[in-house]
Amino acid sequence: MSDIFTVEIISPDQSILKQEANEVTIPSYEGQMGILNNHIPLITFLRPGIITIKKTDVKKKFYVEEGTVEFSNNNLLILTSTARDLANFDKALINDLLKKAELQFNNTDTTDKERYVVSYKIETLKEISQ
Repeated sequence: MSDIFTVEIISPDQSILKQEANEVTIPSYEGQMGILNNHIPLITFLRPGIITIKKTDVKKKFYVEEGTVEFSNNNLLILTSTARDLANFDKALINDLLKKAELQFNNTDTTDKERYVVSYKIETLKEISQ
């Protein structure tokens, strides 16, 4: 029996990735979630973080800020406008995004809910920049 399933990342203007995978880890508001073949059907929201896609010994990682995820019939569909392949992520852009996120976090007009989301963004961007 195969342990492979299909994963697809789609943005509003393009298909970013479509491939087979053995395991995908997604950042959801419920926590880091691992998806394997024959996972129960699922719909959830992404929080800022890193999507890790594994197929045998190869890993691909994508930075996301938001989106939705659906898993059904061994097809994982990730809809997001912010997926960026970490292999092609420019350090200057990371630093720029980090500065903007820190400004938003420290802004007195930022709500607690926005601070909560931005804190994940800051944590992830710091992890990527190391």
